[in-house]
Amino acid sequence: MPHTASRGPGRPPAAKAAETRHRIVCAAREVFSELGYDAATFQAIAVRADLTRPAINHYFASKRILWGEVVQQTDAAIVSAGVAHAHEQTSLIGRLSAFLSVATQAEAEDRSAAAFLVTSVLETQRHPELASERHDPLRNSRAFVTWAVDDAIRRGELSTDTDVGHLVEMLVAVVWGMGFYAGFVGDRDELGFVVHKLELMLANKLWNLSE
Repeated sequence: MPHTASRGPGRPPAAKAAETRHRIVCAAREVFSELGYDAATFQAIAVRADLTRPAINHYFASKRILWGEVVQQTDAAIVSAGVAHAHEQTSLIGRLSAFLSVATQAEAEDRSAAAFLVTSVLETQRHPELASERHDPLRNSRAFVTWAVDDAIRRGELSTDTDVGHLVEMLVAVVWGMGFYAGFVGDRDELGFVVHKLELMLANKLWNLSE
């Protein structure tokens, strides 16, 4: 059943600006992840937020500005928060696990966040002008993985002849594959089990292969 806005014209008078902006950003994240950037409209976002279109325009002058706000907030809540938690660990596996635990917890609480992150990567391929140097989830996650791998080599956890470039890209693929799974495939309960199995596999504790 389609969403319909129940409020009258204009911004709800009792709503605080920060609360209204938060509602708009959450609604926009859902609409962008479901429809993509081109098909998403202020009208669809207004309906999802239970506001009017003029209310959306009051806070965000354009769809591109709103998109940037959603990217910034989602990147901060998932990627940046995961990186910060990972820095508290001392091993490569511990850091990757910490990053994934924060990211997947946030994604489990709000599945649209994971879906939007994956969508944002696709959209910046179609629309390079949407990319943000500072708030680029793919770039930031790759930078984190590169740092973690380089540090593991410095500490002797990985051999010095490790093919860093390909290892980083493999781990980035795993991380973003988990994001796709969290946003579009698995449910909240399954996600925790999948992350746990991945951690066991990375630690070489999942199976014993005969020579």
